[in-house]
Amino acid sequence: MKKPHFLIGFATLLLGFTASQKERVVEQNSFTTGEHIEYRVHYGFVNAAEAVVDVDNKVQTVNGRPCYKVVVFGRTTGMTDWVTKVRDTWASYIDTAAILPHQFYTKKIEGNYQTEERAIFDHNANTVKTYELDDDHEKKSFEVPDNVQDVVSGYYFLRTVDFDKMKVGETVLVNAFFDGEIYKMRFKLRGKEIVKTKFGKVNTFKISPMLPKNDFFQDENSVRLWVTDDSNKIPVRIEVELKIGTIDMDIKKYSGLRNEMKFL
Repeated sequence: MKKPHFLIGFATLLLGFTASQKERVVEQNSFTTGEHIEYRVHYGFVNAAEAVVDVDNKVQTVNGRPCYKVVVFGRTTGMTDWVTKVRDTWASYIDTAAILPHQFYTKKIEGNYQTEERAIFDHNANTVKTYELDDDHEKKSFEVPDNVQDVVSGYYFLRTVDFDKMKVGETVLVNAFFDGEIYKMRFKLRGKEIVKTKFGKVNTFKISPMLPKNDFFQDENSVRLWVTDDSNKIPVRIEVELKIGTIDMDIKKYSGLRNEMKFL
């Protein structure tokens, strides 16, 4: 496994849903300040990495708008840490009403490679400006679609989607800005399944992105995501089937959820 940090970043990249209105209010009862969720990433029986997702205890103000500050931290663990040491941080300031990003920050430490970048979103002008903090503050500007997400804000917008109103086989278009690129994908609702977690069994919606043909994944259905069928709508399990094996990501700890988790 040459890049054990892949799933940490990809797990969030998967989750960037679009909407049709330029200015919007997204009603949601799924998350709030103070939420804390931890995930374990494993490759077979090997614990390869872990990810922590935190919503700051206080609402922040960015561009005159109230925002959730969300920080995602991913790191390799155990034997994997000896092979490729990874310490990656993603932070997003997400509008509490529109569930859209105003600012995004990333710091990557992967072996001997390090980089920092900040992105400023202007949803009125449909632009994103990026600042490479480790390269003389070089600035680049990108045109983006309406209501584009970053890789963290998309994770939270996913939790506002009412999957009960979707039919099995129905897809949702995804627009996400990441590393200077716009990713357009479709996510398909596969149905409902019961998933066993360390806390108990839980009802979930099974979702998968329709991936383009490539040499990395096994096929177009290689990524599978299970989101709780309750008010929280949190991902409890992710599977990524690669040509070299399967990487799994499971929830291992949580606190500060807006709603009580419902177990069978």
